[in-house]
Amino acid sequence: MQRCASSQPPVEEIHAEEEEEEEDREVFQEMGGVNEEQVGPVEEASAWEPDGRPAPVEHKNGKRAEAGPGAADGGPRFSMFTWLVVVALLGVWSSVAVFYFDIVDYDRVLGKLAAYDTDGDGDFDVEDAKVLLEKTSKPEVETPTQRAPEPEEDGPGAEETSAPGSQDVESEIQAAVPLPPLDDSHFVPDDPTEPGQRYEEEPGSIDTTGVLVEENQPEETEGESGRYQTSSKLSQEAEAEKPPKAEPEPQTGSTRPTESRQAADGAAEKAAEEQKDKAKKKKPKLLNKIDKSIKSEIDAAERLRKKGNLDLALKAFDSLVQQHPLSPRARYGKAQVQDDLADKLRSNDLLQSAINTYGEAAELPDVTSDLLRAALKRRAERQQFLGRMRGSLATLQKLVNAFPDDVGLRNDLGVAHLLLGDNKGAKKVYEEVLAVAPSNGFAKVHYGFILKAENKIAESIPYLREGLESGEPGTDDGRFYFHLGDALQRVGDDSAYQWYERGHQRGHFASVWQRSLYNVEGLKAQPWWTPQETGYVDLVRMLERNWKTIRDEALAVMDRSRGRFLPEEENLREKGEWGQYTLWQQGKRVGNACQGVPKTCALMERFPEATGCKRGQIKFSVMQPGTHVWPHTGPTNCRLRMHLGLVIPAPGCRIRCTDQTREWEEGKVLIFDDSFEHEVWQDADSYRLIFIVDVWHPELSQYQRQTLSPI
Repeated sequence: MQRCASSQPPVEEIHAEEEEEEEDREVFQEMGGVNEEQVGPVEEASAWEPDGRPAPVEHKNGKRAEAGPGAADGGPRFSMFTWLVVVALLGVWSSVAVFYFDIVDYDRVLGKLAAYDTDGDGDFDVEDAKVLLEKTSKPEVETPTQRAPEPEEDGPGAEETSAPGSQDVESEIQAAVPLPPLDDSHFVPDDPTEPGQRYEEEPGSIDTTGVLVEENQPEETEGESGRYQTSSKLSQEAEAEKPPKAEPEPQTGSTRPTESRQAADGAAEKAAEEQKDKAKKKKPKLLNKIDKSIKSEIDAAERLRKKGNLDLALKAFDSLVQQHPLSPRARYGKAQVQDDLADKLRSNDLLQSAINTYGEAAELPDVTSDLLRAALKRRAERQQFLGRMRGSLATLQKLVNAFPDDVGLRNDLGVAHLLLGDNKGAKKVYEEVLAVAPSNGFAKVHYGFILKAENKIAESIPYLREGLESGEPGTDDGRFYFHLGDALQRVGDDSAYQWYERGHQRGHFASVWQRSLYNVEGLKAQPWWTPQETGYVDLVRMLERNWKTIRDEALAVMDRSRGRFLPEEENLREKGEWGQYTLWQQGKRVGNACQGVPKTCALMERFPEATGCKRGQIKFSVMQPGTHVWPHTGPTNCRLRMHLGLVIPAPGCRIRCTDQTREWEEGKVLIFDDSFEHEVWQDADSYRLIFIVDVWHPELSQYQRQTLSPI
């Protein structure tokens, strides 16, 4: 008897749901709601996710249970005690289901307060709380499965990339552009040329390479003193399965002196709180005269949106737009609903519609300045999210033109220039900002970043240092700590390691030594490796057995045409000549490079841990006498680097990784983790030639190797 009763909710709950839905329909009808024929069905994404899983349930409790026979028509009736038992059992089973099957995404639920911004001012405050407390039923909780953007499909000719043979991403962090934080990460940036997509037309080419996704990061755990460790606050990769954490190897030898900072710097948090409090003092004015005349209808439609009834809310706002085409607030509300639906349905089409509607709202006459700002800022953010960097730049330029005294908008415009690779345009913007706001920390770190990219090392240091010390929002970025430390090292200032330590304490680096920024958490971290530790004994044995064949092919290429060895262009050399001849990059062959060394490539084809390493390279490296490579770190902890000695003059050729220095030997392989700081000297009398082979970190799963983005 109890099992039958527990299969459906109590009558009171059913009636409450029916009354709530009927109330929403009445509100919509009172607004002069339209029917399906007038507006048409809401455009939705497929009901299935690309990986074959069903889309999240869009209504409460999965499927709504109807009242069965006897619930209210003379059927069996139960005593009050029986109902209490039923309710108690329902509560127990619900709790078990929630915790055991992990039904609720609590992080997302806690972040839902922002959805109750009833007055459109961008935050949740007392006025919004009043509206929330007036609700008679709880809002629906969505638990969509979040996933990182998928790489674009390879087009024709994708089997071989035409990247220049000299391209070296050994230290890609050196040229990384600081990306602004994104609001969310629910969409997959797609190809605007794909048939069936409707996008706004924008002048020039569109950057659709994707966006940076910020992952949910676990809390940092402290490791044992004196051990290499990977901080869990680093930029983590989204993984469906995580490898078991390995015990880090103990650090050998003495470490470079660093000044430990036990107390975390709270300046950034304090500045953010002050800015938030200042923003709350002034409520935005979003309604013009037309909007005020239909305020009740706008409020009713907005309540539908806040309650999660997005289909009805879209129809309501669309009806208002048709009846009052010059109402900016109605059109802005429509854009917000389209934005919410795009988030819920993970639809790029709907998101593009929202982008267009935000633009329409901003173009209407008599739009209030606050609504103009809100509409254009959101439009720029969503354009950037879809990879439409040129469109975002144009939108931000409109904002700056409309609000020329707003320094924050100018800072955003500078970032947009950087994202397009337009350092010259960004530099001009930040010079204008610093002319009117010389103490602006955000402008200082970005201006210092640009100066360092121009190799103006000494000039960049004060801007980077003062910007980081300001603690202003947007300055606490691992790239800025990285570049400040690197600049200090190049001028011989040992305080570089104090800034690296500070970056480590802030959670940007795994340690003072290991400073890569594109990482998978929990991987074994140590500077030097043995073949047995890597598990790639067969690859090492093959390289060492065939080293003369590999050497002879490389020498033949050098003799025929030294032009194949192109100079390193990552600004890593203090002095000297360093050339590279790349065979594989990002897991793909580079052009016709293997035609010059066919035996070497045939040998390598048998080892997918190297040829398929999307975060590494396979290349020859020749270094002339008198060359010095600055201390630097690679971009990721997902690979290990093998060096096979081919032509090694003695003495004078050496490599340091952390505090250990080693020398190459002809026919022997050195293995190290280049996410740790390393430095190279070539002080011999003739050239040094080695063969570099990057391999996946052995603790990465096959799934991770397939899904990690290339570097």
